[in-house]
Amino acid sequence: MTDGIAIDTWCNPFTEDALHQFSDSAVQDAAELFDQPDLFTGAVKTPDEFVEKMDAAGVDKVLIPALKYGNVRHKGMEIDISYELVHELCQEYPDRFKGLAGINPHDGMEGVRRLETAVEDYGFVGANIDAYGFDVPLNHRKFYPFYTKCAELGVPVVMQVGHSAIPTPNKHGKPILLDDIAIDFPELDLVGSHTGWPWTEELVAHAWVHPNVYIGTAAYAPQYWDESLVNFMRSHGRDKVLWGTDYPVVDFDQSLGQLEEFELSNEVESKVLAENAESIFDL
Repeated sequence: MTDGIAIDTWCNPFTEDALHQFSDSAVQDAAELFDQPDLFTGAVKTPDEFVEKMDAAGVDKVLIPALKYGNVRHKGMEIDISYELVHELCQEYPDRFKGLAGINPHDGMEGVRRLETAVEDYGFVGANIDAYGFDVPLNHRKFYPFYTKCAELGVPVVMQVGHSAIPTPNKHGKPILLDDIAIDFPELDLVGSHTGWPWTEELVAHAWVHPNVYIGTAAYAPQYWDESLVNFMRSHGRDKVLWGTDYPVVDFDQSLGQLEEFELSNEVESKVLAENAESIFDL
């Protein structure tokens, strides 16, 4: 565990109502794949209990996405965490919990207006995209009104990049798709989360070349981080990598304990665990 502070840039809502949506969705298939059938049902916490967990691990803040995950087969929704649920959580501990506005690309301008409300009225610090279940690539025109609004509001977009661990169109999360977005929206910060695996080197290449592209490590314990990511983080990518867990997929103690094994310099550790997130999300 860290002696300083850490900011988790992707921590799923931990209430019973929210995690029930996860356990009753296709995302549960991934938990079964990892031989963790109780992954979501066993992670339920009250806000007070969760803050105690954060304190014990040395985690200062968590960013909680109002996740939108589509059903690619039936064109409905698998997971639809409301902005109001996340806002209520954030009001419990406003200095510790911060919201991310989930994006459904099929919501059009009504969705754009709701995102604006979430940022301006609810205090959300960014947006969140999980594109796979919508069968829409990250650089699709349906996302562009949302990117435009986020650029106007000055908030970043955190998106899952890489494969989904679920039988959905994984091509929609390839890192190369960030190329178009980064060029079309140079003022918009993009966090490609989940390390980009199995295309991690491709994501590293985009973070290296585009000033507005960053890498999030959520959903992967450090022991599974690609060597190219670790080397990038140690060197000229020290300002480009943000720590996260995708709780409850990875636990705080597990992630922070394994991170210590890299024996990072104090400067790199501080940047990856907190300073980069503080800068990008204006925390």
